[in-house]
Amino acid sequence: MQIGDIIRFLETLAPPSLQESYDNAGLLTGSAAWKCTDILVSLDATEEVILEAKQKGCNLVVAHHPIVFGGLKKITGKNYVERAVIASIKNDVALYAIHTNLDNVITGVNAKMAERLGLVNCKILQPKSGLLKKLFCFVPVSHAEFVRAAIFDAGGGHIGNYSECSFSAAGKGTFKAADGSNPFVGEIGKRHEEEELKIEVIFPAWQEHSILSAMIKAHPYEEVAYDVVSLDNRLQTTGSGLIGELPKPLIPNDFLQLLKDQFNLTVIKHTIPPAKSIHRVALCGGAGSFLTKTALASGADAYVTGDVKYHEFFDAENRLLLADIGHWESEQFTIDLLADHLQDKFPTFAVLKTAVKTNPVEYFK
Repeated sequence: MQIGDIIRFLETLAPPSLQESYDNAGLLTGSAAWKCTDILVSLDATEEVILEAKQKGCNLVVAHHPIVFGGLKKITGKNYVERAVIASIKNDVALYAIHTNLDNVITGVNAKMAERLGLVNCKILQPKSGLLKKLFCFVPVSHAEFVRAAIFDAGGGHIGNYSECSFSAAGKGTFKAADGSNPFVGEIGKRHEEEELKIEVIFPAWQEHSILSAMIKAHPYEEVAYDVVSLDNRLQTTGSGLIGELPKPLIPNDFLQLLKDQFNLTVIKHTIPPAKSIHRVALCGGAGSFLTKTALASGADAYVTGDVKYHEFFDAENRLLLADIGHWESEQFTIDLLADHLQDKFPTFAVLKTAVKTNPVEYFK
């Protein structure tokens, strides 16, 4: 098994194209062609984690946070980033980061937070637009179902909780085969008219290559007529944050206690709770204060995130319980999420969870 095989699987969980523009997810050091020994999963790929991986026989560290965000002009070991890169290269330990792309999928970081709180009926808090495309292809009636099935098998036709979604319209296609062609129907040099269906299917933009390859392979024509257009529709399974419901409403103090217990917290920074019970809960792992107003507009009774600044607490408008549980604390169970996926997919590998607590923040009690 090569490291590239592990990466290809991880990219089915969180496609790289879903990372934010400022991010630097992906393979940061090492080679995808290396044979993988074992895998160590961590939230951060610090020097200590890399040395732990080496000591445990793992030559791949899968981390949520990229250790390298910007360009490195020098690598002299003067800071923690450079020391981690040196340790990685020196010990032949590859580093792979799966960051905001994992934040932006409905089954990612925020889903793990929601699971800890027992939330139900979860959906993306702020879905992204510009991620959907539509394929129009023109197929002879005799092969329409075969081509449609190939597109579905390649991942096309998903809309929310529905799969194999498409639309067809009947019409007549015309073409004249030139010398050197090998037409499926008709004669060379003569215009041919064929009963065809126009099939329309929506798909995520990052699946375009596989969708088109499957469609062309299944299509009987030598030259396939098709169109691909970009859509402004929001993709409801992709975006920032998550919102769901508690199985039963809780008074604010009981909700805060639930947070404290489920995330192993010693302290919670929060706004003055509004005089109502907590039922609808929005959340975002990491630094999520940019979503406070969205959470408020969504009708959430509470919003849980990290890294909230003083003035940002005012954005709750005394209508929302805004709880800052800490960056590391909100994302800590991402390690379990990744380890479980990797172990299920690669049961013959040792997938280990780091024993290093990389949280740089301490609380004096």
